[in-house]
Amino acid sequence: MAALSSLATLASTGVGLYAQSRTAQQQAATQRAQAEITRQQEAARQQQLTLQQQAEARARGEQVARTVASARARLAAGGLQVSDGSAASVTQGLRADAAAGQADSDAIFRARLSAGRASLLNPDATLTSVLRAVPSFGNAVRNLLD
Repeated sequence: MAALSSLATLASTGVGLYAQSRTAQQQAATQRAQAEITRQQEAARQQQLTLQQQAEARARGEQVARTVASARARLAAGGLQVSDGSAASVTQGLRADAAAGQADSDAIFRARLSAGRASLLNPDATLTSVLRAVPSFGNAVRNLLD
């Protein structure tokens, strides 16, 4: 009878280990699926940010071009040579301000992209399931030896 009891304990432990292994596999598959969904969402978010950045840069470029053209037209109407002296300084200053604004926008864009990165420390749970199974296996072996 003692042999049957230890065999039953061993069989029970084996079934328990198998069940834990299957549960761990299912959890790992679920985590992989969730990680893939998260990756796809992050890619979509980054694509959206990139498109938004491009649209803002285009709009900023058009605004600068209109502002420079307007300033040149006013200066030319005032009798100043547009490519010389203070008129050139004004248009160059407008372009420099636009370049500084673009640099700021690029910095914000890079910060927004980096803020959405997934952590490399996300739990994987592959080792966790093995560590959970070890005590029950140890208990089965101890019961067989007793």
